[in-house]
Amino acid sequence: MRKFVIFGASGDLTSRYLLPALARLLECGRLPADLSIEGIARSDWSQEEFREHVREKFAQNATDVAPESRDALLSRLSYASGDITDPDSLRPLLPTDEPIVAYLALPPAVFAPTIKALAAAGLADGSRIVVEKPFGEDLESARELNRLIRQSFRESVVFRLDHFLGKQTVQNVLGLRFANRIFEPIWNRNHVERVDIVWDETIALEGRAGYYDATGAARDMLQNHLLQLTALLAMEPPATMDERDLRDRKAELMRAVHTMTEQEVSAGTVRGRYTAGEISGRQVPSYTDEQGVDPTRNTETFAQVTLTIDNWRWADVPFTLRSGKALGRDRREMVVHLRKVPHMAFDQTSRPRQPGNAIVLGMDPDTVAATVNINGPGDPFSLECIRLQTVLAPQSIPAYGRLLLDVIEGDPVLSIRDDEAEEAWRIVEPVLAAWERDLVPLEDYRAGSSGPVELREPEMGVPARPEPPEDESGC
Repeated sequence: MRKFVIFGASGDLTSRYLLPALARLLECGRLPADLSIEGIARSDWSQEEFREHVREKFAQNATDVAPESRDALLSRLSYASGDITDPDSLRPLLPTDEPIVAYLALPPAVFAPTIKALAAAGLADGSRIVVEKPFGEDLESARELNRLIRQSFRESVVFRLDHFLGKQTVQNVLGLRFANRIFEPIWNRNHVERVDIVWDETIALEGRAGYYDATGAARDMLQNHLLQLTALLAMEPPATMDERDLRDRKAELMRAVHTMTEQEVSAGTVRGRYTAGEISGRQVPSYTDEQGVDPTRNTETFAQVTLTIDNWRWADVPFTLRSGKALGRDRREMVVHLRKVPHMAFDQTSRPRQPGNAIVLGMDPDTVAATVNINGPGDPFSLECIRLQTVLAPQSIPAYGRLLLDVIEGDPVLSIRDDEAEEAWRIVEPVLAAWERDLVPLEDYRAGSSGPVELREPEMGVPARPEPPEDESGC
């Protein structure tokens, strides 16, 4: 693959994520030497105007990339103005004798007409189509988009990207689960009490009203990112890590997620919207007062949904997915809460609520931790909770870079298959429908607070004690 074409190159996604990630790949020596990058958009820019636009954005979004690497990527960039939904406009801009990567860095509403235009324009055989999340706006539109893609392209050349799947800790779920004998015997309903998948943020709207106010927390985070994490945490062991085996197991797990009734949505979900408050000394206006927000939309900035999985391994184990903006602290982690021991022989008088064990996978920063109860340093028959934790080295390339490399190399293992995309909407759609009918109230929460509802966290205890100093008294 020698040509990477970005459709919608004038947009925020291109300048904030795609081109910085490609520059980082180049800096790490992972970008093919003969790969050229072309941007196509409606903006009537010259080549130099486009490169100057990218250069300015690099100064904001690619500060971790050396200036010479940024310049090297800029030298590979070209630009063409055209209507990406018009085959006649696209045809002279696309090579017909060699395959390309066609990256649709576009709003979901433009996916369908662009895919039709690409098919009509005649991409060379072997070209790859890349679609950003959210894939569709509901189950019906996701199915229609899949049908449209299948008319012209093979599933093996379609990449539906969710950048969470490029995160180091997310990928480490697979290593933790399937490369350690100690976890598989306890990774089931007999030993796991509940699972929490949390992405709480202190950032507020940050000028993204144009996208976010029409989307909301559930569509922006739960329907894609957090459901993908759920699939990795809960799926059955794959035979191999090849794309078919891995994605078969993920799709199988998603099919097993219970479809919620209206009563279950009312009892097991929470939605909220932040009001004015203070976060780390910064005054945050009410969401409805943010520029570009339509208050009548009742867009939620906080979403919490508790799911169950109808299979042998996870029956009756609640999986709580939660994400919110403008909260008091950042909390980004997956937590597997283990059941307490069936009988506690130790005296619990001094501490009636001895915590259970938990396995915690932190994201941003990337950490792996476990809580363990041990004998305390004083009375040998008292207990204390300690934390065994490791901080993972930073990724050499960003999450987007990892996924872009997979696209260039033609490996779809970390992309979302058509059936996964549809199942994700099948799971979330009853929740959205009930919320639109106001069966679940839209609760206010103050910016800087813990949200409209608190999620009980594991007691992380004290860090594991270092080796004790030698006692010279001989005691």
